[in-house]
Amino acid sequence: MKNIKRTLLATTLGLSLAGSCLAGDDIEKSIAGARSAAPASISANATVMVAGKVVAEGSNGWTCMPDTMPGDGAAMCNDAMWMKMMNAVGSKGEFVADGVGFSYMLQGDIGAGVSNSDPHHPDGKNAADYVETGPHLMIIVPKAMLKGITDDPTAGGPYVMWGDTPYAHIMVPIADVE
Repeated sequence: MKNIKRTLLATTLGLSLAGSCLAGDDIEKSIAGARSAAPASISANATVMVAGKVVAEGSNGWTCMPDTMPGDGAAMCNDAMWMKMMNAVGSKGEFVADGVGFSYMLQGDIGAGVSNSDPHHPDGKNAADYVETGPHLMIIVPKAMLKGITDDPTAGGPYVMWGDTPYAHIMVPIADVE
């Protein structure tokens, strides 16, 4: 399982930080940043990965990272299903949601948003449907379960991101977490 996690993240993130070496304080800041993405009941026992390397072993099957994409500062914590989907997005591979998966981004992704329709948009920050979301939970479900949920992030409440792709998921904005 540990090797699968390492492979998944290395593929997804492209190791843009490869060659950089994190020292004591930087590692601790990265771990704290990664763990801030989910409630402590999840993140305290999660594996933490930085730039494709495990810097803290976990025991609960969750993986937290200080960045969704290299250097974006959008911390996230993912369950195994979400990591599988992230690997597929990173490799432009096939993915079929055959269950439910969860990802927390309690710090949001302000400044690091993406195209709401295309995970591979060549310039997501300048996409016509660029979206940023404050603190949120993301849920992967089988595609049939997305019917009836808006894909409009401005409608208020949950919305579907990447709906016409295999990577469709529900974005659930939540109140700020203290």
